[in-house]
Amino acid sequence: MATRVWRSSIRDALFKKPKSGAAGGAVGPRLASTGAGAAPKIPPSSKKGRLLSGTMIGLAIAGGAYVSTADEATFCGWLFKATKFLNPFFALLDAEVAHRLAVSAASHGLVPIEKRPDPAILALEVWGRKFTNPVGLAAGFDKNAEAVEGLLGLGFGFVEIGSVTPIPQEGNPKPRIFRLRQEGEGIVVVAKRLGAQHGKRKMEETSSSLPSSGDEVRPGGKAGPGILGVNLGKNKTSEDAAADYVQGVHTLSQYADYLVINISSPNTPGLRKLQGRKQLKDLVKKVQAACDEMQWAGEGPPPLLVKIAPDLSKQDLEDIAVVALALRLDGLIISNTTVSRPDPVSRHPLAGESGGLSGKPLFDLSMNILKELYILTRGKIPLIGCGGVSSVTQHSGEDAYKKIRAGATLVHLYTAFAYGGPALIPQIKAELAECLERDGFKSIQEAVGADCRQTFHNS
Repeated sequence: MATRVWRSSIRDALFKKPKSGAAGGAVGPRLASTGAGAAPKIPPSSKKGRLLSGTMIGLAIAGGAYVSTADEATFCGWLFKATKFLNPFFALLDAEVAHRLAVSAASHGLVPIEKRPDPAILALEVWGRKFTNPVGLAAGFDKNAEAVEGLLGLGFGFVEIGSVTPIPQEGNPKPRIFRLRQEGEGIVVVAKRLGAQHGKRKMEETSSSLPSSGDEVRPGGKAGPGILGVNLGKNKTSEDAAADYVQGVHTLSQYADYLVINISSPNTPGLRKLQGRKQLKDLVKKVQAACDEMQWAGEGPPPLLVKIAPDLSKQDLEDIAVVALALRLDGLIISNTTVSRPDPVSRHPLAGESGGLSGKPLFDLSMNILKELYILTRGKIPLIGCGGVSSVTQHSGEDAYKKIRAGATLVHLYTAFAYGGPALIPQIKAELAECLERDGFKSIQEAVGADCRQTFHNS
């Protein structure tokens, strides 16, 4: 009976037709790592699909046999490691199909659930919210909030969905994906999903027998055990960017643990012009006013962050720092994808494709921007480091640690997770904890900006 249930669930995830409708969000191609588009059907006769399905069933049966002889922590570790066997099969698939499968698997509960506690050294509090660890999933992977519960269950400290725009819009013409991204479904569909998840969380809190103090900072957020961020975008054809973001605030902010104004997608015409000092100041003021005019409980509106591009001049960064400090922004995400093609990508046959580049080639560029803004804001604003973390063992945790030492309080993954899969998450957390202990830090907070402090002393 159990085997039949697994087969049915896996078949649904593999062969379920994508929902009809146009895309929403700041959608566009991402060289070497992302793109956008509605997922094509996978023919039931596909040899790759049958092979992947058989492998997943085999892992499930093997896991069922193993669990009877192992404790929960041991079995959990085995299950995460076992997912590595699926990575080669996903690599054989078309990038859009592989992404659709990954999101479907998470939304159907066909991913491992992290039962082991995070290393205590990784816990931190930001914006009055408790994070069990600083490793999160960046926007773009789950654009439509289809798999929030499953992704948080993998052990991420936080997950960011979106970008979400007010109305659906057509995706970019194919070929548009070179690894790996899906398009969105618009703000109404996303709001319904987040509302259902929020209601479930409230019911769990109500039924919980654990007493809580009104002043106590509870772990987790509005969607479950981790923190949920909502990334807001504008429609490509919109003439009033602020109105799009304000609509996002009015519709989605009640479900978010933090909100992001995304003004850095390289695929939305004219969007990056909003990073100028005057444009950014006017935009943030309007979005903040929209948050303030809503009715909030004692915790107040969600923190407001801005996501910026890595392709910015020194003057651009200074302008952003001035606005962020003057308007008391709650944080900055550094950074989105780059329109540049640094070596060795510049010599790749696909280097001429339009769109944003993510992955390892983005690491140095995003690190430079991260350090610069940490210094310009004098460490007064929490920064989320995003871009270029490796999926290779012994390097992923070290890369995350470098971002923290450069000024990041939290770290986003995207391409590394796309290639490394669920097994990367416990790996990167363990390696990050080892890095902190190796250098004598007792917490994440102690390490934030460690490589920039001498600059503070000299200025």
